[in-house]
Amino acid sequence: MRYRRMPIEVESPEQLGYGNIECNLAESSVSDGLFSQLGLKLDDLVLMYGDHLGKPELRAMIAGEGPLLHAEDVLLTVGAAAALFIVSTSLLEAGDRALVVFPNYATNIETPRQLGCQMDYFQLSFEGGFRIDVDALIARITPETKLVSVTCPHNPTGTMISENDLHRLVEAVENRGCRLLFDETYREMSFGTALPPAASLSQRVISVSSLSKTYGLPGIRTGWILCRDRSLMETFLAAKEQIFISNSVVDEEIAYQFLSRKAEHLERIRAHIDTNFGILKAWMGEQTDYEWVEPQGGVVCFPRIKPESGVDVEKFYSILNTVYKTWVGPGHWFESDRRHMRVGFGWPTADELTRGLNNITQALLAAKD
Repeated sequence: MRYRRMPIEVESPEQLGYGNIECNLAESSVSDGLFSQLGLKLDDLVLMYGDHLGKPELRAMIAGEGPLLHAEDVLLTVGAAAALFIVSTSLLEAGDRALVVFPNYATNIETPRQLGCQMDYFQLSFEGGFRIDVDALIARITPETKLVSVTCPHNPTGTMISENDLHRLVEAVENRGCRLLFDETYREMSFGTALPPAASLSQRVISVSSLSKTYGLPGIRTGWILCRDRSLMETFLAAKEQIFISNSVVDEEIAYQFLSRKAEHLERIRAHIDTNFGILKAWMGEQTDYEWVEPQGGVVCFPRIKPESGVDVEKFYSILNTVYKTWVGPGHWFESDRRHMRVGFGWPTADELTRGLNNITQALLAAKD
């Protein structure tokens, strides 16, 4: 496998240096948590190799989110990124066909592609509301399709599918003998009722999630794979053991103690998201050069500069970054037109979000031909 750095990582805020950014609207999570605010007790923790599957109590807690799920159906990984890598490298080989919703989080595309897979992209469009037409997606599954890859709530647009559509998609992969990879990292950020963990619906479904996005804990690198196919989980475990053996017991203990107070944390996080989304929605309502598809979940959206606006796109980014020191996720992070940009509204404070959005307005005006 040949590795190459992806633009979304090369140009990420952490690589550019947070000190160089005044308004960071490029993040795809809620605000990063401070260790001192978590009220954790780690003094008696033994720094040993942990259970290779992951801390049993933490796995049981995660499995409790869905019917028919058990601790044995959970494999803890180093963030969702490692989970996605394990799934792709365990299931796919050169020449296999993967049907992937596009645009998407870069790893869901890059890893299968570098393995030599035939990539069949299911293209979402602004004009179509970035909606996944499940009937059309099912129609694209061929006898050669080995994996169908869906992200919901979608990254970078924040759109969703209904629970009924999820059930129909699961039934389709069962009938056609392929697998469904369901990246549900933002599942608990749904603005309405959250979907059930997709892996709880079938042994042919693999769910991936983490504590990085909804809970703002990317620094502890804790994600997981959910799958009820025990034979496949044994393969995933073998992959994990060959890559990093086990997770950090420190990270797992932090995750366990944090999720033990999950309801308390979620109440605070959802209040913050609601406040910031209100700010974003009000600002979008005032725009004349900018348009969006309103997200239904998560903390990101994928607006675009109107084609008829007369805005010089490259000049816009230059002004936004250099004059206003404000960052968004440009469209090329998702192999899309740079008129699009991912705007994250969960990471900044309300004041920072307001300033960042106003900076976008000023940069758009300054970049007009």
